[in-house]
Amino acid sequence: MESVDILKMAVRGEDGHHQFRTDVTNVDALAADMVAFSNSEGGKILIGVNVDGTLSFLSQEATRRLNQLVSNAASQSVRPPISPRTETVSVLGGLVLVVHVAEGMRKPYIDNEGTIWIKSSSDKRKVTSGEEIQTMYQASGVLHGDELPAHGLTIADLDTEYFKVFFERTFGKSVVNHEIPLPGLLQNMNLMKGDVLNRSGALLFAKNPNVALPHCLVNVVVYSRSEIDAETCVDSRDILGKIADIFFKSMGFVLGHLGPEKTTSGSTASGGRKVPQVVLEELIANALLHRDYFVPAPIRISIFRDRVDIMSPGNLPHKVTVENIQWGNAYIRNPILTSFATKLLPYRGHENGIVRALKAYPHIEFKNDREGNAFKATIRLPPLDNL
Repeated sequence: MESVDILKMAVRGEDGHHQFRTDVTNVDALAADMVAFSNSEGGKILIGVNVDGTLSFLSQEATRRLNQLVSNAASQSVRPPISPRTETVSVLGGLVLVVHVAEGMRKPYIDNEGTIWIKSSSDKRKVTSGEEIQTMYQASGVLHGDELPAHGLTIADLDTEYFKVFFERTFGKSVVNHEIPLPGLLQNMNLMKGDVLNRSGALLFAKNPNVALPHCLVNVVVYSRSEIDAETCVDSRDILGKIADIFFKSMGFVLGHLGPEKTTSGSTASGGRKVPQVVLEELIANALLHRDYFVPAPIRISIFRDRVDIMSPGNLPHKVTVENIQWGNAYIRNPILTSFATKLLPYRGHENGIVRALKAYPHIEFKNDREGNAFKATIRLPPLDNL
């Protein structure tokens, strides 16, 4: 880093990625700053810069002391430990120590007091919300929404015949004659813990999963125009049940409200669609399998005159972006559900659903709504007079 970079940062002032400190003598205060950056998007702590952007400078002896302080704080006062990088930069005849803190991969990080800090603009704040903490565990891969218990649903709520057919078709063995009893099979398949089904077990195989998971459904609304308006709503439905039932009923509902698709000869195909069926299959399956099951909200499908919007709870996790999902990059948010997807849905897996949908029909747009904590796929439909 050059001196001009320090001067530019000082002029811009503190923000969510830059923290100024005149000097640091308290290891706990330094640890709190590093925890906040680790739990957020990473950043730099500039020691030797006043909060107003003026330079206070450090001596060589001070930089040696601070380097040791940073090392001690990172290894002894941050849990799990982190590995910040320090850099001493000469600026206008003085020294500034830059502490580079990367975004952590094992969130949440805590200080010696057990406090979770995150950045909030140029300051930091404590995290006390259980939902925020769960999201951090989810981002680090420690906890997944699909493995949380579906409280109130036990093996007695299992659709036993449905599970038996699935098990025999998938593994070529009978549940009845298996050497492991049914509860053991469910636990081995990561569908149950103790005597309670987890969310995967409930959504995949319970007779009525919505008893315990009322938000795990698809809400479909049809509008006669191109905007949301109660007066133009012509049909709506809440689609409940097992995940396979939700998928097929959602597909049937959407296809039933889309008009015919032109054939190459110019005529309209009987029972045809404006968009290839594979597009709807991939995007609806993607919403069901990759939604954030920590968020208590349904998947929403809105059918307008000019488009279909598929809104899935939870924005894209970690460093996944709208740009890179279109090139096959993915993050498996619900690994248990996804592992069974190819056996229950016409879902092809391999994290290429978005790529496959775009190849079949390029008129699809994606929006990662971080403020609204949602991900939206918009399928643009051709004008009705073109059909």
